[in-house]
Amino acid sequence: MTSPLYIGLMSGTSLDGLDAVLVDLTTSPGKLINSAHLPYTDSLRHQLHTLCHTAHYDVHLLAQADQDIGLLSAQLINNLLSSVNIKSSEIEAVGSHGQTIRHYPQLGFTHQIGDPNIIVEATGITTVADFRRRDIAAGGEGAPLVPAYHAYALSHPDTTRYIVNIGGMANITVLPPLTKAVEFNIQGFDTGPGNVLLDEWCQQHLSLHFDKDGQWAASGKPISELLNHFLKDPYFKTPPPKSTGREYFNTSWLNQRLHNFSQYSANDVQATLIFLTVKSIINAIEQFGIGPGDIFICGGGAYNSYLLDIFSQELPEGYQAYTTDEQGISANWLEAIAFAWLAKQTLNHKTGNIPSVTNAKGPRVLGAVYYP
Repeated sequence: MTSPLYIGLMSGTSLDGLDAVLVDLTTSPGKLINSAHLPYTDSLRHQLHTLCHTAHYDVHLLAQADQDIGLLSAQLINNLLSSVNIKSSEIEAVGSHGQTIRHYPQLGFTHQIGDPNIIVEATGITTVADFRRRDIAAGGEGAPLVPAYHAYALSHPDTTRYIVNIGGMANITVLPPLTKAVEFNIQGFDTGPGNVLLDEWCQQHLSLHFDKDGQWAASGKPISELLNHFLKDPYFKTPPPKSTGREYFNTSWLNQRLHNFSQYSANDVQATLIFLTVKSIINAIEQFGIGPGDIFICGGGAYNSYLLDIFSQELPEGYQAYTTDEQGISANWLEAIAFAWLAKQTLNHKTGNIPSVTNAKGPRVLGAVYYP
């Protein structure tokens, strides 16, 4: 008899650490039993930045980071279980996203690290990992994958819904009403930078990993000319399917575009970057969506109160913004829950991608399974 208990592991493009959830997937959207976050050390974060941003891998550094994240993943899982007195034998599987260090679907590859062999050895739990590469092998973007869970857990019979995840990158899922599922396809794509540029600018000028509640951004004034200059980047106009990452939106991208704007203060630039995140999301919804509906926000950006205020102010008529908490899914843990669900899909030989989202040739069972 299979267990309804799964663990999901997520580490996103913010490079801040590992998220883990213990969830009962008996019914939709799943019942969150326990959750935990393990921050990366400054040393590991520096290693990951190096691997993400340099033109060539240092093979030794890559192997070491792969091992370190595998060990940290296992440590977090064991801590998660011990805190609620649940044995590893009671868990059906772990779904591990891994840490993305390269994402180049246009070149036919993506790379996530966090050795699943170490996870299964140290926990004794069946582990499903490497979710993205099968979709890329089938001609897809390999991302985003979470829209499949969004469709399962958050579709509405009569209302269009937009699920907006604001992590390091921002992405949206367009969920047509179930009554119009034949007329409209589910869409999902990366809109551009979420927190990544905000975090890197904050680190550069304040030596802080992030701007808590957008307080620093709120102290500045957005620069309309600079915002328009940012939004001219061709990525924002490119129709989906599309995905992006730190390979594209990074400090180099930002510094190149600030070349003729050196007269502005750092906090004014931070305020402008908030508007870049907000406007690129809203523009994508208006340009590529299917009309007014309800917007549900999740990810780290859902806890940036200044960003949410600006988002609500900039929304056009006919749209309402909420967080996914109001649908019973924690905005902080939704992606980790999604990878627990994707692990269940894999073990049940069910597909985990949506071809209209990723542009793959067809639906595919995703991931590789590592048995104890």
